[in-house]
Amino acid sequence: MRLSDGVEWAIHCCTVLAALPAGQALPAAKLAEFHGVPPAYLAKHLQAITGAGITESLPGPRGGYRLARPPAEISLLQVVLAVDGDDAAFRCSEIRQRGPVAGPPDTYRRPCGIARAMWRAEDAWRAELASTSIGDMVDEVLNNVPADQLDKATAWISQVDITRRNRK
Repeated sequence: MRLSDGVEWAIHCCTVLAALPAGQALPAAKLAEFHGVPPAYLAKHLQAITGAGITESLPGPRGGYRLARPPAEISLLQVVLAVDGDDAAFRCSEIRQRGPVAGPPDTYRRPCGIARAMWRAEDAWRAELASTSIGDMVDEVLNNVPADQLDKATAWISQVDITRRNRK
């Protein structure tokens, strides 16, 4: 299974948005610049998480994106499902029912051990993502990113806000 780049980008954007001061939003172009990703592609994912009620889009000169709910109430699974959808990672095609040694249909009433193992694995990763919030990601950043890097990020975001205020 492979999650799209958009999942990573959306989770990072939500983590940045979670750290914004109350009432502040960041435009999609600035979020793309902050992360060094293509703005048009990121905008598509921001629209997806906005459609899912994870972020909200504010129009106008001080507009942009902000979280729609407190970070502790947004799970990583919600972001994954908003960006990549809810399709199962594993799809059993029942290949054991084909070929020269296939048995009669009543032999295959129960899913095979491979399918059951894959479904258990998917349940496990979904449960882990459901129990991890954007708030947990903010804590992770605060506890593991060097202070000078956090200071640079804070200064950069503050500069974006000042630049936008001066354009009024």
